[in-house]
Amino acid sequence: MDRIDRKLLNLLQRDASRTNADMADEVGLSPSSCLRRIRRLRRTGVIQRIVAILNPATIGRPLRALVTVE
Repeated sequence: MDRIDRKLLNLLQRDASRTNADMADEVGLSPSSCLRRIRRLRRTGVIQRIVAILNPATIGRPLRALVTVE
């Protein structure tokens, strides 16, 4: 894993809905090279899955947290 892979992972963690072309432009790669790298990261298990983070307030589930400190 090199500097470009780490940049791609950072971009995906911030917003996985970005287009491949947008991410390629951001890291200075061609879209095809960017896509190959992302596919490799998925195939090797670096990227396990893509998820959606929901806003609890908009779906009728206010946030609750229980914290225990010992």
